[in-house]
Amino acid sequence: QVQLVESGGGLVQAGGSLRLSCAASERTFSRSVMGWFRQAPGLEREFVGAISWIIGRTSYADSVKGRFTISRDNAKNTLYLQMTLLKPEDTAVYYCAASRGLAIKNTTDYDYWGQGTQVTVSS
Repeated sequence: QVQLVESGGGLVQAGGSLRLSCAASERTFSRSVMGWFRQAPGLEREFVGAISWIIGRTSYADSVKGRFTISRDNAKNTLYLQMTLLKPEDTAVYYCAASRGLAIKNTTDYDYWGQGTQVTVSS
């Protein structure tokens, strides 16, 4: 069973930066896309962005475009989310996920999920 483990969350002031990491337990598991989602209290889990694992093409939600950057290190089997210019409304639990398919924006498109890491942005 593939495990995804997020790290790097924490408390940061508005305008600050954080980098989240997501390490996969198995190097050879099949995935086409890896993505980041977030869930704030009382709200549904929402798409943040995704990257195609082979070619590195990225896609972002409008709310984070220009502030967040997704990257991956194939050798380390790790996904990253660099977050800059953080806002209080970015406060949420952030999850990484892996998909064997090509669709990227819905939670149902993904086959594997991490346990989440808390990001809190203070004003």
